Amino acid sequence: MAIACVVLDFDGTFTDVAAESAPFSSHFRDGLAQALGQEVEQIWEEEVAALHAGADLLGWNLGGKVVAPATADPYLTATTAAHRIIQRLGLLPDEAARSEVVQRLYREAYVHSATAFKPEAKEVLEALLATGLPVTVVTNAHTDLVEKKLDTLAPKGRERLKVSGDARKFLLDPPDVKDARFDAVPETQTLDGVLRRPIYLRRGRYFEALKRIWDTTGTRPDQTLVAGDIFELDLAMPAALGAHVQLVARANVLPYELKAIELLGSRGGVDRSLRALLPRLT
Repeated sequence: MAIACVVLDFDGTFTDVAAESAPFSSHFRDGLAQALGQEVEQIWEEEVAALHAGADLLGWNLGGKVVAPATADPYLTATTAAHRIIQRLGLLPDEAARSEVVQRLYREAYVHSATAFKPEAKEVLEALLATGLPVTVVTNAHTDLVEKKLDTLAPKGRERLKVSGDARKFLLDPPDVKDARFDAVPETQTLDGVLRRPIYLRRGRYFEALKRIWDTTGTRPDQTLVAGDIFELDLAMPAALGAHVQLVARANVLPYELKAIELLGSRGGVDRSLRALLPRLT
């Protein structure tokens, strides 16, 4: 079926996440130390090392469920390490309160993130927009900050590129309005032999962001191509809904992400370059 709608992740997909996140990481760690009233450098290094040692098992844990791999990018590593440090120190036992503190630190530090697009980002965005298809960036970051970065890139057709921020792709809450498509999504996906934990598929806030796009454009999941650099956050639920997905592979892509894409057959694709998106539109 021809693609009629394109959904794009932002950080790490169209940006050089290592370059853009360097100032973020510094501000985040400083903010955590200030919030806790103590130095965190040593305990931070210990927790980050532990996360890398258990990359396929450990992750961002919310309510006893791992919602994203901790080592996929510096944003996830910082978020996960902060949660683990706060718990290790016996502070903020209430998860909602802890999550609010960590998300506040994330928002405050993200303001300081650099603008570092991948070399082919402008070319690919212009090609996508030139098709006339609806193209929307769906991101966990704040809408205004992503809009400003895209304004800096200034691809031709920028005025038609929509941004849906604060998507909270990590939340496993149901959508506010019941939807049969969401209800039909299995709760989890297992990848025996390559991943020692389940992937949680039902992410209601992310679904709401996608549903708004489908309702506005008159398109369906099976007509949609979703691109992202983290399978679990960006692609797992859209794929379960029937969308076509493209993994923009990171240097540290995990084996289970590649296996998950392989299992999708023709609906899945993987490549380091954003340019691989373009042939999938036909």
